[in-house]
This record gives sequence, structure tokens and C-alpha cells, in this order.
Amino acid sequence: MSLHLEIHGTGKSLLLIHGWGMHGGVWQPILDQLVPDFSVHVVDLPGMGFSQSDSAGDLKVMADQVLATLPAGLKELNVCGWSLGGQVAMQMAVQQPDLIKRLVLIGTTPKFVNADDWQLGMDANIFKQFAQNINDDYQATLMKFLSLQCMRAPDARHIIKQLRESFAQRPVPSLDALQNALDILLASDLRQQVKQVSQPTVVIHGDRDSLAPVNVARWLAAQLPSAQLLEISGASHAPFLSHTADFVQALHAFLQPQMAEIHS
Repeated sequence: MSLHLEIHGTGKSLLLIHGWGMHGGVWQPILDQLVPDFSVHVVDLPGMGFSQSDSAGDLKVMADQVLATLPAGLKELNVCGWSLGGQVAMQMAVQQPDLIKRLVLIGTTPKFVNADDWQLGMDANIFKQFAQNINDDYQATLMKFLSLQCMRAPDARHIIKQLRESFAQRPVPSLDALQNALDILLASDLRQQVKQVSQPTVVIHGDRDSLAPVNVARWLAAQLPSAQLLEISGASHAPFLSHTADFVQALHAFLQPQMAEIHS
């Protein structure tokens, strides 16, 4: 079964992929600023939002499911992924290099948790505790997390109101779906595949990100064959929510340089 996919606007095709425990509604606060210039494709990952009946065993399967959901005949696609969505975006870029033209990676890391040979992640126990909080009270923990990400936004109250409304419109994921996605996140390791991502890429990262420390963005930008790094001062894990203007301007500058001048 195909994942839930919504398409808004016309222009260059741009796929938005949300993070773990979320769904496509997290992009609602910035949609209006993208649809004038892009055909924005918003997907719900397996087990999330309206994709409740789906599941994925690993990151590759998840990427396959997203690719299979895209409209038939699509020739070119830019992909913007946040957190887990950034990992899915990189996996898609490796699997379909002719289709995927450019990548925007937000708060993304090739490996979320630390290991003996990797100290640019976070302690697995901290992440598992966050996951347990989500399991105990999904709605309250999720909104608290997103509210913290929006704190430095000039219109934080409006953004949080939009998020509450958009999240209320989609089903709450099952505990099995959350755990399955968490297992994928904890197991995924794209360090060896990064150099296969040949597409031009912009790595956008908040310098106060506690889930994916900014040093990992610097590592990622240095390892990707064709990448630039944008660190957003004062932002944490969701700069597209807390620093919307900076994010949208950067996205336009990267995907449509001629339009960036209009929006600046």
C-alpha cells in the first residue's frame, strides 16, 4: 500500500520528509511560503499520520516505500528531510540518483547514537528516554518538544497553534509504530554511504541542537561530495520552525537562486 502523500502548489517538485514520531503536518507553518514556487509533496512515513497501515523494517525499505508513493512519471525531485527524514532523503539519493536532483538536510546525522568509533551522536539512553516519554504520553510530549523548538520564533504562539491543529487532524501512531521507527533510527548508520550521495546538498543545522550536535553537521558537510553548510545561530533541532525566515530564504537560494532575490 502506498504511503499518504499530499501535493500542494505548482513548480519544481519538492518532497518534504518529517522526523521520527511526527507526520507531514509538522511542515504546515511553512507551506504557504513554499507553494507559490514549488510543487510541494508532503509524505507521512510508515506508521505515522495517515500512513497507519504501513511499516518498514529498515531505512532502505522506508526509502523504497517513499519512492513507490511518488507520482508516476516524475522526472526530477528535490528532497528536504528533517532528522530521520534527512536519513531517508540520503538513502533515496543513493538509490535513485537520476531522479533526486538536490538535497536539503535539516538536523540530520548519518548515525544518531554514539558508538566506540563514533562520538558525534548522542547517548542512546537519552534518546530512549525521550522515546519512552513519547510512548507514555504521545501528544503532550510531542507538543512540548515542538514548543521548545519554536521558543525563539518571533511568532511562536502562532506556529504552536498551527502545529496543534495539524497534529490533531491525523491519527496518533501506535506504540508498535513508534518503537519500530525508533529501532530504525537507533540502528541506522549511513557513514559509509555518505560519499555516494553525489547530489548538490545544503546541510542546515541549528548551533544549539541537542539531539544532533552541530559538529555532526560539520562532519556531514565535509564528507558529502557536493555540500554546503548553513549553521543557524540560536536554533536547535527544528530551525524551519524557530527561524522560518532564515530557513525559507536558504531553501530558495539553494533550490531556486533566481527566486531567492525576490524573497529576500
